[in-house]
Amino acid sequence: MTDVVGMIERIWRYPIKSTGGELLQQVGVDTRGLLGDRLFAVRDAEGKFGSGKNTRRFRRMPGLLHLHSRYANGMDQPELLDPRGVAVPDPTAYLRGYLGRDDVEVAREGTVSHFDQLPLSVLTTATLDWVRSAVPGVPVDERRFRPNLLVRTPPGTPPFVEDRWFGSKAWIGDALCVEFLRSSERCVMTNEAQQDLPRSPLVLRAIADAHEARLDALAIIMIPGPLQVGDAVVLL
Repeated sequence: MTDVVGMIERIWRYPIKSTGGELLQQVGVDTRGLLGDRLFAVRDAEGKFGSGKNTRRFRRMPGLLHLHSRYANGMDQPELLDPRGVAVPDPTAYLRGYLGRDDVEVAREGTVSHFDQLPLSVLTTATLDWVRSAVPGVPVDERRFRPNLLVRTPPGTPPFVEDRWFGSKAWIGDALCVEFLRSSERCVMTNEAQQDLPRSPLVLRAIADAHEARLDALAIIMIPGPLQVGDAVVLL
C-alpha cells in the first residue's frame, strides 16, 4: 500500500555548512545525500566546524548565516557570497577578516562528516505553517530550519505529520528511495538572524513547548537517484 503525502516544493543545498544555501530545481542524490551538500565547512585550528553552537564537534561562529554559498562551476570548490550577495575572490581570506580569526579555513569534508546527524532533512508546509501561527509577528520560512526538502502537503494535513513517517520508506520521484528515521533536535540556530529574518527567541521556544524542540524528518538514502521540484513523495 502506498500513500502520496506531498510534493517537492523547494530543494535547498548548503555547499558550505552553516552558511545560507542555494535553491535548486533539480539535483542528484547519492548515499551521502544531495550531491555537494555541506561538502565544505569553515574549520578552525582545533578541527571544529563553524556553526551556531558550541559542542564537541562545532564552534560557534556568529555571522555565517548572513553569508551564502553556491556551486558556480562544478563542485570542486564552492563560491562564498558576502552579505550583499557578491561572490568573494578568496573564501578563506574573506572569512578570516569577516570573523576576525586567522585560524579558520574553508575545508572539504575528510574522514569526519560535516552533517550534524543524517544526510537528508525534510520539512512539510503543514509544520512550517504551524510555526508561523505559533509566533505571530515573527517572520518565518524554511530557511530558519535549513531543510534539504520542503514538501507541500495537502490541505488539512496536521502539523508534525513528519512524525508519522518514521520507520517508513518513501519514493521521491521515479528513482530515489529514502527511509525516514527520526527528527532533528533544534538548537538556538533557529532563532538566529539571517538576511531578512530577524533574531527571535520565540521560534525555538514555541517548538520546545509544543514538540520537545523537534522538527522535520531525517532520512537515509536507500536507493540513490535524481530529484526535482514537483516530484511526488510516496510513502510505502
